[in-house]
Amino acid sequence: MDISPLFFYLFAGLAVGFSFLVVLKKNPVASAFSLVMVFFAFAGIYALLEAHLVAALQILVYAGAIMVLFVFVIMLLNADVPSFDVGRSTLKIRLGAAFLCLILFCIFVCVLKDSPLPISDKTFTPEKIAAQGGNTQVISELLFSEYILPFELTSLLLLTGIVGSVAIAKRKLGGSNAN
Repeated sequence: MDISPLFFYLFAGLAVGFSFLVVLKKNPVASAFSLVMVFFAFAGIYALLEAHLVAALQILVYAGAIMVLFVFVIMLLNADVPSFDVGRSTLKIRLGAAFLCLILFCIFVCVLKDSPLPISDKTFTPEKIAAQGGNTQVISELLFSEYILPFELTSLLLLTGIVGSVAIAKRKLGGSNAN
């Protein structure tokens, strides 16, 4: 028996389990730390796929920098107190939320299935990657050529989130000082 499927299912199970904890935890800080575990599980899957650079970037960028930003924003907004308790919600709300998630998932699958965009027109074998200069060279060329727009939109989205959270925090601080 090959050991890779065993580790894949282990990391995938950890990712799914901690993803549920991200949604179900009452404390936002606990949810953020569950999300860190999801990022580590993804890094393990990337390492199994022999994408070691992506695994390292997953840990450094997402589990490190982005999660520090999330926890900072949670603490800045004083959102350590949960605002919605899943345990107190009615059965109607739970079933409605589950039904909405199922509908959105079906729409996502249908749109992705009928998408005219090719997933990848290039096949990157280990030999081709080595001939082009290695993983880092290939990823950086793709990131800053074909995928520059999504890369920049992601950075703009993160910047917008930071500016919005600071604006909300300053408004709350200004309102509490004036009273």
